[in-house]
Amino acid sequence: MAKTTNFIKECGAELRKVVWPSRDDVVASVKVVIFSTIIIAAILGGLDLLFTAGMSLVF
Repeated sequence: MAKTTNFIKECGAELRKVVWPSRDDVVASVKVVIFSTIIIAAILGGLDLLFTAGMSLVF
């Protein structure tokens, strides 16, 4: 039981050392993720459309 208590105390001490990102940093990161997801989805959608049209010409 002493090991468990010591582990929890050490976890709390380590979490106090963490430098958490600011709200502006988080918002900027979320914007980058959303933008890149939309771009990649558009590229993959275009490729799917192109390959589907190509396959319909072949078959």
